[in-house]
Amino acid sequence: MAEDPGAATALAARTGMLDSLSLTDLRAYAALEVSFGRGPQLVWGPNAAGKTSLLEAAVVLARGASHRTTTDAELIRWGGDVARIEGRSGDDTIEVALVRPGSASAAGGARKRIRVNGVARRASALGERLRVVLFAPEDMLLVAGSPSLRRGTIDQLATTLFPAYASDLATYGRALQQRNGLLRAIREESASREELRYWDRPLLDAGSAVVTARLELLARLAGPIAGAHAEIAPEEAAAGALGLEYLTNAPAAAGETPRDALARRLAETAEKEIWNGATLVGPHRDDLAFIMDGRDLSAFASRGQQRTAILALKLAELDLVTALDTRPPLLLLDDVFSELDPGRRAHLVRRIADLPQAFVTTTTLDDLDPALRAIATPWAVRSGGNGARLVQGDA
Repeated sequence: MAEDPGAATALAARTGMLDSLSLTDLRAYAALEVSFGRGPQLVWGPNAAGKTSLLEAAVVLARGASHRTTTDAELIRWGGDVARIEGRSGDDTIEVALVRPGSASAAGGARKRIRVNGVARRASALGERLRVVLFAPEDMLLVAGSPSLRRGTIDQLATTLFPAYASDLATYGRALQQRNGLLRAIREESASREELRYWDRPLLDAGSAVVTARLELLARLAGPIAGAHAEIAPEEAAAGALGLEYLTNAPAAAGETPRDALARRLAETAEKEIWNGATLVGPHRDDLAFIMDGRDLSAFASRGQQRTAILALKLAELDLVTALDTRPPLLLLDDVFSELDPGRRAHLVRRIADLPQAFVTTTTLDDLDPALRAIATPWAVRSGGNGARLVQGDA
C-alpha cells in the first residue's frame, strides 16, 4: 500500500518537543507564557515553588490527565474556575481546559475540554501529538513499593504502545466496579447469582486483553531493560540479567489462554467472592517483579541496586517509545538526580544529551552534573504576589 503523503508530512512536523507553553490558573501559576528551545531545560528553585507543576502541565498535554492526582480540580489555582494549558509542539497546538465542578464555567456540564489545532479531541488522541517519559521521585519506590505503582507504570507504557489498551483497561474497570456492586448485593441477598453472568463476559473479555497486552509489553522490554542495566552497572549485570516478571493470580495452565485461566479462577473463587463482596482475581490484583539472577530484587537489593533497576526501566521505556516512529519522546525528570550517585548521573546525562529536548527539575543547579549544565538552558522559578513565574537564567 502506498504511503499517505499527508500522514508522512504530519508525522515529520511532530518533533517530540514542547516549543512553547501557556498556563492560566494552573496551581501556583496565574499566567505564564514561555518558549523553549532544543536540548535540556533545567528548571530550578525551592520546593513548592512550581517546578513540578510545569512538568505536570506537559504530562496533561500528552495524556489528558495529571500523574499527581486523579482529581482535575486540584490543578485549578485557588480562587479560579478554569485552568488552561496550551502547548505547541511542531505544527500542533494542544489545549486542555479543566473546569471546577459547580462553577459558572461548568454550566455546560463539561469538566475537561481538549482541543488539538482547534478541533475537539479525546484524551486518547493526545499521544499521537506529544509523548512523554516521566521519571519522578515516587518512581524510586517501584521495586519495593506498592503493586499499584508497578501496575500504573506498566499500564501507562502499554497505553502509549498499544492503541486499544486504554479502552480495554477502562472497560475492565467499569465491569469490575459493576460486578463488585453486584457481589455485595448478592451477599446481602438483594440480587441473584445468575445476574453475575451479565458482567462476567465483559470482565473476561477486557481482562484477558489487558493481561495479554501486559505480557507482550514485558516481552518487548526484555532486551532494552537488560541492555540498559548492562550499560549502567556492568558488574551487576555480569551476575545476571535484569528483567521483569509478570505475577498473576490467574496463571494459565497448559493449553489455556489468559481468558480461560481467568474464567477458571473466577469459578474457583466464586463462593469466597460473595463472602467478601469483591472480585478477588483479575489484572487489578496482578503484580510485577524486578528479577535478577532468578531472584526478586525487592527481597535482597540495596537502595543503589534498586535505583539502577528503575533507571534501566526508564531508559528502556525511552527506547521503546522512540522505536514507535523514530521520534524520541519528551523526557521529564522531576528532582531525581539527587537520588542517583555520580556514575548513574553521568549515564543519564549522556542519554539526555542525545535527545531533542528534556526537562529537569532541581532545587539547586549545584546538584547537577557540570556536563549537563554546560549544554542546558536554565530556568529559575520565582514566587510573587501574582503567582509563580519563570525566568531564564542561573542566578
